[in-house]
Amino acid sequence: MENATMPHGDDRDANISQLLARLEHHGIEVDDSQRRRSEYSYDASNYRVRPAAVAFPGNIEDVRTVLRVCSALEVPTTTRGGGTSMAGNAIGDGLVIDLSRHMTSVGTLEAGQRTVWADAGVVLGELRTQIETITSGVLTFAPDPSSLSRATIGGSIGNDACGNHSVAYGRMTHHVQELELVTADGAYLRAGRDFLHAVDHNDIHSIARARELFEGLKSLAAANLSPLRVELQTIPRQVSGYHVGHLLPEHGFNVASALAGSEGTCAVVVRAKVKLVPKPRATALLCLGYLDTIDSARDVMTILSAKPSAIEGLDVSIVDIMRHRRGPASVESLPDGNAFLMVEFSDDTLHQAAASCEDLVEKLRAEGRVVDYSVVTEPLARAAMWRVREDGAGLSSRRIDGIQTWPGWEDSAVAPERLADYLADLLPLVKKYGYAAFMYGHFGAGCVHMRLDYDLRSEAGRRNFTDFTREAAQLVVAHGGSLSGEHGDGRARSELLSVMYSKEMIGIFKTFKELWDPAGILNPGVIVDPVPFTASLALEGVAKAGPTHSELTTSPTAAVVPSSDRELLPVVSPFVGNTHACIGVGRCRSTTGGFMCPSYRATKDEKDSTRGRARVLQELTRVQGSSKDGWKSAEVREALDLCLSCKACSADCPTGVDIAEAKSELVDEYYRGRIRPFTHYSIGWLPRWLPWLTRVAALANWGTSFRPFRTVGEWLGISARRRLPAFAANGRIRNRVREARFEDNADILLFIDSFTRAFRPEVIPAAARVLRDSGSSVGCTPDACCGLTWISTGQRDGARRRLARLISSLDDGTDRDIVVLEPSCAAAIRDEGPKMVGGPAAARVAARVRSFSVAVDEAIKRGWKPTAPAPETAVLQTHCHEHAVFGSGAQKRVLEAWGVPRVVESSSCCGVAGNFGFEAEHFDMSMNVAEHSVIPALAKGEADALVLTDGFSCAMQVSQVDAGRSSAHLAVALDPKPTESK
Repeated sequence: MENATMPHGDDRDANISQLLARLEHHGIEVDDSQRRRSEYSYDASNYRVRPAAVAFPGNIEDVRTVLRVCSALEVPTTTRGGGTSMAGNAIGDGLVIDLSRHMTSVGTLEAGQRTVWADAGVVLGELRTQIETITSGVLTFAPDPSSLSRATIGGSIGNDACGNHSVAYGRMTHHVQELELVTADGAYLRAGRDFLHAVDHNDIHSIARARELFEGLKSLAAANLSPLRVELQTIPRQVSGYHVGHLLPEHGFNVASALAGSEGTCAVVVRAKVKLVPKPRATALLCLGYLDTIDSARDVMTILSAKPSAIEGLDVSIVDIMRHRRGPASVESLPDGNAFLMVEFSDDTLHQAAASCEDLVEKLRAEGRVVDYSVVTEPLARAAMWRVREDGAGLSSRRIDGIQTWPGWEDSAVAPERLADYLADLLPLVKKYGYAAFMYGHFGAGCVHMRLDYDLRSEAGRRNFTDFTREAAQLVVAHGGSLSGEHGDGRARSELLSVMYSKEMIGIFKTFKELWDPAGILNPGVIVDPVPFTASLALEGVAKAGPTHSELTTSPTAAVVPSSDRELLPVVSPFVGNTHACIGVGRCRSTTGGFMCPSYRATKDEKDSTRGRARVLQELTRVQGSSKDGWKSAEVREALDLCLSCKACSADCPTGVDIAEAKSELVDEYYRGRIRPFTHYSIGWLPRWLPWLTRVAALANWGTSFRPFRTVGEWLGISARRRLPAFAANGRIRNRVREARFEDNADILLFIDSFTRAFRPEVIPAAARVLRDSGSSVGCTPDACCGLTWISTGQRDGARRRLARLISSLDDGTDRDIVVLEPSCAAAIRDEGPKMVGGPAAARVAARVRSFSVAVDEAIKRGWKPTAPAPETAVLQTHCHEHAVFGSGAQKRVLEAWGVPRVVESSSCCGVAGNFGFEAEHFDMSMNVAEHSVIPALAKGEADALVLTDGFSCAMQVSQVDAGRSSAHLAVALDPKPTESK
């Protein structure tokens, strides 16, 4: 059998044209646009393979049709879910089939059997949440890889994923009861223990295909009993190769288990019946500190004898990166040490779980290797500690100095009892090649995850990569281990299977593949007839140098890139920010947790994820050599159009990709010297117009409510459906400023932004009273603008001028805190000032800036407590920019210290995001985003709940979705003086 590959030239074009025509005839969504192909050219691996097209089947019958057509036209297919493969399992040069868009249904829970059917596109974390909700926390779905929030059932079965708790729950193999699958020729079958039959008993083709396969698999197993028993399932994490050992009689001839880990090379899994397990009632986490990783590995067998539910290891390098990226508080709960084991115990009560931790510590003290430990039982504290481990994969993708690290040898596994000896040999090998290792893993199962700082751009660097990988493969096999422990073989390791297995076993794998896929169209080049692991490397042929220093510092359109990042940009391209940092881990595809990415959460389309946008920009610069077409490029406009510029990706993306910055730069470059859209002059320049509009506030407010004017505004780009704010009259503004009683030479300076002054002046005196009540004297900064609306509309020269003036006025030779009432303005001064203006003054001013909630949180930490009466319930909408730059915890901590019993959080963007939600073309998307976060939060809060919206955009969205609901700035809520402003 030979791998199916797409022909080149006219034959390829003809095949793809026929493919598209046939699929469109059947009403199947398929896309061969340049933008879409760019998005799907990568996964989270080192590889890049550009597909011919991408299909989004809506149901199983669509999948059957797609495969029939591909089979007839000999078009290779690659199936993918979340696309987070680190081994290159989810990319191919033919048709990519994405099951995550539409095939996301979960069946009825079979409580008696503790099983449930789920479509292949269902995200693991979402399945877990549904099960726990339905069963009131009694049952759960166990596999929990670090990509839990975006990895799908189908993809996780494909590479036989597991996760942190595999010591207790094993791999996906152990949770799959039955599979529904479609073969390359369109047969629709159901597989399980000792059966393989057609789902539809009237489907003649499927009946015949099931019979043929069942007999072939029986014969394969019967003819190879000895090698199947000797070479397979020898260690807990032997994922490499096919799991054909499950076809042995003693394993019940389990066809479903045999297909787990087949990486989409045999059939397309469309549904799975998975096992559920009791959710632990109580858990306690023991974190052990060691002098080094090898010492920690030597204690694994002692720990396993205590029967914990998890044993996870991590090196100090991961902790250092976490401290650098997330701050010292993120790792303060860890014990002393240079390597750590995180051991979890589950039991009926918290006391019993904690006692197990203490008992284990006593045993380990006798071994003499533990240097420190901590036991954590409080749920939030446990989650924070686990986050150090779970963020390892993404955060370790970049060293502290900015150098990127890569997978490739990130998933080897040995028997747990051999782990220490394996590491004792592996780490010197890493050092021999001059690499730095960032290591973590499932140590209780003998699985080591490791990212290395390969040089994959230069020929010499790739030679080292090749030699190291071959030596590492021989080393893990010498220790009785597996090339892969859960990520699969993919393009990264399939070629090396001949190092791990005998020629006889390689032949068995080939026969297994041929039985299922005789034409070789399913994910060709993986496991059987592998492509070289050095082929299709994404960085091959990509220049190392980025923009020169002079280009970065003098070009008016250049991105200001940190010095550590400059040599990492693949091409000279000043218009794509740091999007080359994207490595595809896909956290932006999460639908819960964090704020990223609001437009993806609304559309569930890869093009609207941070990853999809970054990949388009990467491809643009790769193909063209520069992004000179910029915003003019159709691919770029489509990819970035629905970016809300919320900046959540700059904080939530593990590699810190900032799409908002890239969009601003591209828009700026495109419109340089051209007439801009009306919204750029109206909303983008609004701080310039506000002093005039507040002088004629009555007339301005009449104009914004006059229907003919709103109709004209819609035509010009400002949505007539968006509720507009009322301008405050100048007299009212002056009164509020006088009421604040600002002092000279005060301890704290209050920065009054344009929007607070013009639309919410009551916040000014309230904030002054709160800060004064906390023990500080309060002054006022000179009037100035941070230029935020210029930045968001891509008018960076204007923004730079305004920021420069502001920094000059604020840099007064003191270190007094500057408290900014509007979170987005605070974020602009803190984040954009040093980047766009630069210099010591910008750094000094940025260090002094606080958002109001951060300032109050700091006052509470100093011992102050709010004196205003606390409400029973608060609905909290944190501004995206505050989340991105200052974090999202300050307001909640303030509410807790204030004594608010119940806080309902809206944990994502409100949907307005500055100018975005006011634009006519984006109004619908703005409201779709609101459906994900702020609307459900308002529904959960009581009618009289305090709704906190420090951000002006957030306040506007609340008034839009519920005209009868008022919201307040935190300053007004905490104001110790009851006034009419409250």
